[in-house]
Amino acid sequence: MSGNLLASETSPYLLQHKDNPVHWRPWGAEALNEAKAANKPLLVSIGYAACHWCHVMAHESFEDEETAALINELYIPVKVDREERPDIDTWLQHAMAVTGEGGGWPLTAFLTSQGEPFWAGTYFPKEDAMGRPAFKTVLNQISQRYREKPEATQPNIEHIRQLTEQAWNQDKSGKVDPILLENFTVSTAQRFDIFFGGMTGAPKFPNVPSVALLWRAFLRTGTPQFAQIVMTSLDSMSRGGIYDHVGGGFSRYSVDDRWIVPHFEKMLYDNAQFIEILTLIWQSGRNPTFRNRVEDTVGWLTREMLVEDSAFAASVDADSEGEEGKYYLWSEAEIDAALVGTLIPRFKQAYGVTAEGNYNGRNILHRYIPLTDLTEADEKLFEAQLKKLLEIRDKRVKPMRDDKVLADWNGMMIAALAFSGPALEHSDWVRHAEKAFAFVCEKLGEGDKLFHTYRAGKRQHPGFSDDYAHMARAALHLYETTQEKKYLDRAIAWTKVLNEEFWDLTLGGYKLSAQRDEPVNVKIRSAKDNQTPTANGVMLEVLARLYYATGEKPYNETLNALLNAFAGDLPNGHLHMPTFLNGIEFCMNTLQIVIIGGATDPRTLDLLNAILGRSVPNKITTIISPEEDLPELHPARGKKMENGQPTAYVCRASVCSAPITSAVTLSQVLQMPAQEQGAVQAGVVPRRF
Repeated sequence: MSGNLLASETSPYLLQHKDNPVHWRPWGAEALNEAKAANKPLLVSIGYAACHWCHVMAHESFEDEETAALINELYIPVKVDREERPDIDTWLQHAMAVTGEGGGWPLTAFLTSQGEPFWAGTYFPKEDAMGRPAFKTVLNQISQRYREKPEATQPNIEHIRQLTEQAWNQDKSGKVDPILLENFTVSTAQRFDIFFGGMTGAPKFPNVPSVALLWRAFLRTGTPQFAQIVMTSLDSMSRGGIYDHVGGGFSRYSVDDRWIVPHFEKMLYDNAQFIEILTLIWQSGRNPTFRNRVEDTVGWLTREMLVEDSAFAASVDADSEGEEGKYYLWSEAEIDAALVGTLIPRFKQAYGVTAEGNYNGRNILHRYIPLTDLTEADEKLFEAQLKKLLEIRDKRVKPMRDDKVLADWNGMMIAALAFSGPALEHSDWVRHAEKAFAFVCEKLGEGDKLFHTYRAGKRQHPGFSDDYAHMARAALHLYETTQEKKYLDRAIAWTKVLNEEFWDLTLGGYKLSAQRDEPVNVKIRSAKDNQTPTANGVMLEVLARLYYATGEKPYNETLNALLNAFAGDLPNGHLHMPTFLNGIEFCMNTLQIVIIGGATDPRTLDLLNAILGRSVPNKITTIISPEEDLPELHPARGKKMENGQPTAYVCRASVCSAPITSAVTLSQVLQMPAQEQGAVQAGVVPRRF
C-alpha cells in the first residue's frame, strides 16, 4: 500500500502532515503488519501540533521530495501525535534515553519490522548542521546496517528491552517513612536556583509540582527558606517573558535561566497548574501580582481556548507565519505607534522595551526591571496600554490552535477552576468548570468509561489512567466546591474502572494503558511525572478524598497498596516524583473541615470564606445541615452546632478541634503550621496510612 494515509485522522498534528510526500501511516496494527510483510524497519516520528522544532523538521525534510522518496523506499513511516498516544511516546522516549540520547520532540525512532526499537534521536537537519548529521545520511546509514548487519541491532534491542523492564516492571515496593519526606524535600530545594527560581540551568521548565512540594513543606514546618524559594520562582516566572503580559497565559518553558525568552507554545496543562499554584500562594500573602496573573490567564483561557463554548483546547502553537514567536514580539516603533497619546516612556521602562530589542531585534515584554517608584496609577495606565496592544495583536495572523479536547488535561483545568474560582470570588469560573466537566462526560464518556481525545465530532482512543485520575480529581474538587453528590458519584465510578482495568495485580499501582494495541512487552507503570502529573501520584489524593467522603475502607486499602507499590523508588527517583510526594503529604496531614449549618446562612458563608482565605492544600471541606450526619468513620460524626450557630470543626486523624463559631478564630487556626495545629487539637499526630 502506498500513499499518505493521514487525511482521515482528526489530530491537528497528523493533519499537518497529510499532504507530505512521505507515505505516513497512523500508529496501529495495520502499519505494524505492513512492516512485517515488507520486512522493512519502521520510522516512527512523534510530535505535537504546537511544537516548533517539529515544524522545522517537517519543512526541511518531510516536505522535501527527495527525502520523502528515501523514507518511502527504505521504511514504513508512522506519524504519532504524542498527545493522542502518550503510551507510545513514553515508551519511545524511554528507548531514546537508554541509548544515550536526550529526550524531546520531534522524536525520531527506528523500530524493527517486529516493532522493537533499536535506535532513536530527536531533530535532524536536512543538511549537516549544529553538530548533527543530515537526516538523509541517518536514513541511509541505519537502513544499510539494518539490511546488511541485522545482528548489529540486537544488542540495542536487548538493552532497551532490559532497561524498559527495569523501569516499569520491576518491584519498586517499600514502606513510606514520613521522616524521609523531609529529606526528599530538602534535596529538591537544593536543586532550585536561589536567584531566579526554578530548577538550576537552562532551559527552564516551571516544574509546578516541585514548587508545590516546597510550599507544602513551608506550611508544614514554617521553615522560611522553603517559602523564599517558592516566592522567588513564581515571582520570576510571573514577571518574565514566559508569561504573556499582553494576553495572559504561560508558555511551556524558558530558553534562558531568567525566564525572559520563552519557547512560545502555550499548553493547557501548564496553565492549569499555574492557576492552581498561584491561587494557593495568593491565599497566604495576597500577592497582587499572583492574583492578576491568575485572572488574566483565565481571561485568555475563556477568550481563546474554549471548544464548543464548553471544554478547553489542548494548546496554541509557538509559530505563526512560519516564525517562532512572531505573534508575541514587538519592535520599539510598533510600541510607540500603538501607545501614541499615552505615557510611552514609562511603559517601555517597565516592560524592558529597547530599540535593539532582547530577541532577534524585537522585544519580548517582561517586568524584570526593578522600578522602586511605581505607583498604583502607573499600574492602571499599564493595564490600559496592554489592552491597546492586545487589540492590535488580535489583528495579526494568530498561531494555530490545537482544538482537540483531552480528558486528562481538561480534568486538570476543571480542578484548577473549581479551586481558584471560590478562592478569588469568581463564581463564573466554577460555571466554566462545570460546563467543561459536562462536555467531557457527554463527548468522551461512554457509561463509566472514558475516551482520551475528542475533535470534530469524533472521539478516539480508550482512556488512559491519567484521564481517569485527573477527571476523578476534577470531580472531587467540584464536589467540594458545589457539595453536589453527582460529582462524588462520578469520581467513585471512574475510580472503580481504574481499579478494575488498570491496577497491576502483580506489582500494584496503575498502568498507563489498558489498550490492546500497546507495544509488545510494554506495560508502562510509573509514579514519575512526565509533562503532566502521573496518575499514580494524583490517585493518592483521589483515594484519600474518597475514603474520607465515604468512610469505605477499600479506598484506604488501595491507597496503602499504592503507597507501598512505589515507595522503593523514592530514594533514587524522588526528584521526578513530586506529585507522588505531594500525595503522601496530603495523606499524612489531611485536614477535614466540617461546617454544620444552613448552606445559605450568612454565618455559614463567613466560615466558608475563612477557609477559602487560607492556603491549606490538604483540606477537605464539607458543609452539612444540622439534620445530616457524616459517614460512620468520620471523626466529626455526631458533632452539633454550638448554641444554635453554624459551627466548624477542624479534624486531623481521629480527633477534632473544639467547636468554632467565629470566622476569625477559624482563620487563625488554619494559618498555623501543621505542628501548631496539632497542639491546638490536643496532641493530634498525622495519620500514617
